Amino acid sequence: MSDVADFFTDPWRLEFMRRGLVAAVLVSVVAAVVGSYVILKGMAFISDALPHASFGGIAIAFALGGSLYVGGAIAALTTALLIGFVSRRGLVRSDTAIGILFVGSFALGLAVISRERNYTGDLFSFVFGNVLAVTWNDVYLTGGIGALVLAFVAIFYKELLFTSYDPAMAAAAGLPVPAFQYALLALVALTTVIAVQTIGVILVVALLITPAATAQLLVRSLPAMMALGALIGAASSLIGLYVAWHADLSASASIVLTATALFIVAFAFAPRRGAVWQLIPSLNSRPAAQPQVLKE
Repeated sequence: MSDVADFFTDPWRLEFMRRGLVAAVLVSVVAAVVGSYVILKGMAFISDALPHASFGGIAIAFALGGSLYVGGAIAALTTALLIGFVSRRGLVRSDTAIGILFVGSFALGLAVISRERNYTGDLFSFVFGNVLAVTWNDVYLTGGIGALVLAFVAIFYKELLFTSYDPAMAAAAGLPVPAFQYALLALVALTTVIAVQTIGVILVVALLITPAATAQLLVRSLPAMMALGALIGAASSLIGLYVAWHADLSASASIVLTATALFIVAFAFAPRRGAVWQLIPSLNSRPAAQPQVLKE
């Protein structure tokens, strides 16, 4: 019996594991809420682009001896706003603007670090993620930025939903659609910044997309999708850290793989919508729930 208890309690006897869990859960909750809008608006590509774009600012900040968080935030926010500006001009498609700008920023980061002879693992932890290396100051910063993001979503929930789902109708209703579209890009950028240290540039898109996509398979309203996505993200962080501890694996990779496994389970067994239901004729004959989140 004591062996079972030790299995569950051993990881949390170490402070760096407790810090890592708190940071991962905070990031997962914020990412699930913002990620729900990302999925609703079909912005999965930009959620992959902004983490890569932030690397340019991180590298410049490292070379100048400044804050890596501030450098990443400036690069991510600047790229997000430039993507919105260029795509709204109508000269190029939004996915083209995303591809050009994020690759350019990422390449700038690579060029900068190629000139540095003394770059360390601290810089590359932002690429591959190192949730177990976060400090309490990182946790406080994550919590502060995350609280601001969630507060903005709570205050402007309906406006963000309306402008994301039907921008033409929102504009006709008198809402400042461009302002809210830029605001959503900024929310994605800020979420990216707090997630980069925890999960890394390469894997941060997983926290933005996977838990929210899993929740979308199981519920239909946007608030329920946000809440369930946050719960799935937090559970992925907890289980992933257990797996990383006992299997001696990368904590960031374990969290992402756990979230992916939960998505696969939901994809297969989601009531009336999952792949298993589609394979059983008697169940497949029933009308399936629509996958698009339409309800408030």
